[in-house]
Amino acid sequence: MAVTAKNGSVLLTGGAGFIGSHLVRALAPDCDVSILDKLTRPARARLGHSLPDDVEFQQGDVLDAVDVRKAAEGKQTLIHLAAVAGIDTVIKDPIHTMDVNYEGTRNVLQAASATGVRRVISFSTSEVYGPYVYMAEEAGMTTVGGVGNPRWTYAVSKLAAEHYAIAFAKHSDIEVIIVRPFNIYGPGQVGEGAIQSFILQALRNEDITIFGSGAQIRAWCYIDDLVSAVVKLLACDVQEYAVFNIGNPQAAVTVRELADRIVALSGSASRIRQTRRDYSDVLLRVPDISQAQRALGFDPSVQLDEGLTRTIAWYRRVLERKPND
Repeated sequence: MAVTAKNGSVLLTGGAGFIGSHLVRALAPDCDVSILDKLTRPARARLGHSLPDDVEFQQGDVLDAVDVRKAAEGKQTLIHLAAVAGIDTVIKDPIHTMDVNYEGTRNVLQAASATGVRRVISFSTSEVYGPYVYMAEEAGMTTVGGVGNPRWTYAVSKLAAEHYAIAFAKHSDIEVIIVRPFNIYGPGQVGEGAIQSFILQALRNEDITIFGSGAQIRAWCYIDDLVSAVVKLLACDVQEYAVFNIGNPQAAVTVRELADRIVALSGSASRIRQTRRDYSDVLLRVPDISQAQRALGFDPSVQLDEGLTRTIAWYRRVLERKPND
């Protein structure tokens, strides 16, 4: 059963973070929006993001089944964003990563079943495609690195959560949609993303650090395009479950080219400096988004230079407000 976005009731776990806060502002005019967030890495608190006054906020942990069930009461849709992410964070605490990303998803689905929620939109990751994939298709192979390599703990936890969610959909009345986002960026990003790090270094005229030669290729997707796709997911037709890549294959560049573009667009005097990374990296990752194009009418509209220009301008304003940030 499709859920109508207009006047729908939506809970976002992790809704105070980067992607969540953008989604909340997009949904709030038409939906009854609530947030469950532990405030581990809140975009609104650290970088000045404000949320609409009529959004209900509950501080809680997806590892606490009681918190999740309480927050899910009376909702039509759950958008599950809460997760441990960022390779450095993952490597520091792989056990917590596995717990939050798998058990948290399990708690969300169990709460949805117990409270009559009809649809769960669960965020996974493009990391499930492994270190090298071009035009990745949703029904294609997923892969992870060797056991014991901490680089892949995040991917394993998210892939396990996908399998659980799809099995849950097959054995319940809940519709499950898996979102695999590809390198989302934009204003308000916090954490360990390359674009955020490069921009802040460029605006401070510091050396921009890239790992290895910078020949790794990524396809970058601006936050507004992701948000538009998720809004469409609220009302699309689903038979039990669906999986969607959301990204912008037209914005694929090497990491070195990305750094060079940021230096040029920001007017920075930064130099590019190469350094070693002690764990494996992704060499190539570009999505096939034809399924989202067909089913959702998804068409990324913000290309890389425009998205970088908007993001640079936002961080410049942040640094002017908080020069010591």
